Amino acid sequence: MFVALFILAVAVALVLGGCKATRAGYESAPYKVLRSNGKFEVRDYPALTVVETPMAGGVDASSGGFNRLFRFITGGNEAKQKIAMTTPVFMSGSNSNATMAFVLPAKLKGGGTPKPTDGAVKVRELEAGRFAVLRYSGGRNAKNEAESLSRLKDWMVEEGLSVLSPPVYAYFDPPWTPGFLRRNEVMLRTGSGR
Repeated sequence: MFVALFILAVAVALVLGGCKATRAGYESAPYKVLRSNGKFEVRDYPALTVVETPMAGGVDASSGGFNRLFRFITGGNEAKQKIAMTTPVFMSGSNSNATMAFVLPAKLKGGGTPKPTDGAVKVRELEAGRFAVLRYSGGRNAKNEAESLSRLKDWMVEEGLSVLSPPVYAYFDPPWTPGFLRRNEVMLRTGSGR
């Protein structure tokens, strides 16, 4: 019995530590937290350079978009340059115009980004701005996204924050991470508020 409990404890520690270590091993998009209330935050983001692609079939069919972006960062670009993976992966839009984007490492800023060889992949800059953000866990699905967006909008109303954009969803963990350990976020561009 003791041996089984010990093995279970070690396995749980490895899963928990491995998930955090995996996420912590990547450069993440920088931001400054202006205020925080539990899982809700108001953040300022600088302009971010991203590599972006449409998700054929909409937000529920992300694998094609992910594969195109992954090919780009693993050398499928004009310079055949490998680019480090970062977090988060951003997803936005609706079923008719959904996109997926990887944030490029800071060292590539200022023209150091190689050109994509796939015409469906674009490099662009996301405008700097202020965002209201809700962090949540669980698998990536329409139900979790809708519930989280509703909670964020309700909080923004309470805080007197205006919604200035459609939602952007940010995913930080690899697909093998158990849902309860995943870091997901929904973000809405906002004004200064109170």
